[in-house]
Amino acid sequence: MAEPRDPVADLRRIAYLLERAQEPTYRVRAFRTAAATAAALPPGELRHRTDAGTLQELPGIGKVTAGAIAESLAGAVPVYLQRLEPAGEQPVAPGGEGLRATLRGDLHTHSDWSDGGSPIEEMAVAARALGHDYIALTDHSPRLTVANGLTAQRLRDQLRVVADINERLAPVRILTGIEVDINADGTLDQDQDLLESLDIVVASVHSKLRMPAAEMTPRMVRAVANPAVDILGHCTGRMVAGRGRPESQFDADLVFEACRRFGVAVEVNCRPERLDPPRRLLRAAVEAGCVVSIDTDAHAPGQLEWQPYGCARAQECGIGPDVVVNTWTVERLLAWTRA
Repeated sequence: MAEPRDPVADLRRIAYLLERAQEPTYRVRAFRTAAATAAALPPGELRHRTDAGTLQELPGIGKVTAGAIAESLAGAVPVYLQRLEPAGEQPVAPGGEGLRATLRGDLHTHSDWSDGGSPIEEMAVAARALGHDYIALTDHSPRLTVANGLTAQRLRDQLRVVADINERLAPVRILTGIEVDINADGTLDQDQDLLESLDIVVASVHSKLRMPAAEMTPRMVRAVANPAVDILGHCTGRMVAGRGRPESQFDADLVFEACRRFGVAVEVNCRPERLDPPRRLLRAAVEAGCVVSIDTDAHAPGQLEWQPYGCARAQECGIGPDVVVNTWTVERLLAWTRA
């Protein structure tokens, strides 16, 4: 009889590969929920329930996930996992391999503290498995209530959690951070002293995206000029998938000159539904003398593999590793953000 596998690990691997492949959230959640339920059981109960046929009596375990658990306990690779693994061995997008190989980390990610789907440690462990030296945790700021944005107190609580996890996961490092909303007047949606204490601050527009360019431009420039800001996130706010969303309008020359002058990186957002900025603006940013950060904006562990989407576009625009801040060592990166 074959040695049993780890059903929790198999369920999590299935969820990871589904996330990576942009499968619907409900499907991913089914496997992550089942994994969490199985992991919480006392030793031996998962086997007992499998033998007794009572797995589906547990909350969060359905017919498909129960079948995967039974296959794993029998020592077989679950059929569902067998179907997914071949695609998981291939890059998510062609091109950009040379640039991707130089990246040391990811500077825009989310956890279940805001609108991400997984705990902080799970995100960091996945980043370590990808070979990252560091990952910035940049959950949302308070005004984005739909994304469970972090109040100042919740952010302070998160900083203590990150410090504890970092002690256990070294040498990979979780950088403290936030994706802070740019308010309509260009101010930032978090306490200034708290922002200045973080390793990485990504500033993004999430509201009033159709604001006229004459108002959006000074809004963005004021945010970029804030000394706490390190990265300008998904600068046009566009969505290229589904029903889509048009680009916000602003004077790119002025905004990118502000980024250059104040030492703020322009983000190359790798999410397939964003791919922001478009190529013409990405070229304009680099021609203006800006540095860039190639980030996944991952909301789940499998999405951390989405960097090739941004690397391919950056390479097409003639961007080399010398202007990409997350090719730098953590020491150089933090010296830059603190400066």
